[in-house]
Amino acid sequence: MAQTQPAKPASMASKAKSKKRAREDDGGSRKRRKSAFEHEDLDLDLEAGLNKKIGFLDSMLLADHLAQKTRRFGSDLKPVELSALDISPNAIKDSSSFSEPRSLENLPKFLEAYAENPEKLGDAPKENGSPHTIIVTGAGLRAAEVVRAVRKFQSKNVTVGKLFAKHIKIEDTKKFLESHRTGVAVGTPVRLSDLAESGSLKLDKLERLVVDASHIDQKKRGIMDMKETMIPLARWLSRSEFKEKYTDPERPLQLLFY
Repeated sequence: MAQTQPAKPASMASKAKSKKRAREDDGGSRKRRKSAFEHEDLDLDLEAGLNKKIGFLDSMLLADHLAQKTRRFGSDLKPVELSALDISPNAIKDSSSFSEPRSLENLPKFLEAYAENPEKLGDAPKENGSPHTIIVTGAGLRAAEVVRAVRKFQSKNVTVGKLFAKHIKIEDTKKFLESHRTGVAVGTPVRLSDLAESGSLKLDKLERLVVDASHIDQKKRGIMDMKETMIPLARWLSRSEFKEKYTDPERPLQLLFY
């Protein structure tokens, strides 16, 4: 005679249902989180190599974005060190009104849109190695592409500066700066800092800093998305001589994010 299995107590049945609901709820939340990430990915145009979100951020949002990235990648820094790397929203020039895609082709147009005298972008201070504009990129290969994009600002007597490490020794770059007038220069954060510290790159005539912020690689990473570029960038932008000039009422140093 078959034995009848004893019925599960009501409390056990209730627990089983609760666990099932919890699994269903957890699965639902995972789906919702995935959808949120997918929504963020809509801002990333891999074919064009652009994070389109950057172009919509105003000065306040950009300052907050910088602070978040600095704290994410600077977890080994002390609070006082992180605070020193912060950039005030008042230091950042709002360029969210620029409606063109932030591609290499539109970079000259962007520079002209925010220059007080666009025709002077092709000129340079008389002193060698004293650019009026520095474009900061995340890598040497990208910097080389940017140099080609801004060649319209180069002439017989004024050269676009290549201030990055891609196949260029720092001693050669120092010699270039000491012997050439350069109006627009393109470089990576570490190399720019090294050249400034050596005295070869002079910053007293600098009128604008432009961060190549919208560009992303095939891994969806931009200059602010990797520790090896974000922390050097934060240190470069927060140099004391720059912070003093960002809000100078007479001759402010423009800080732009392209």
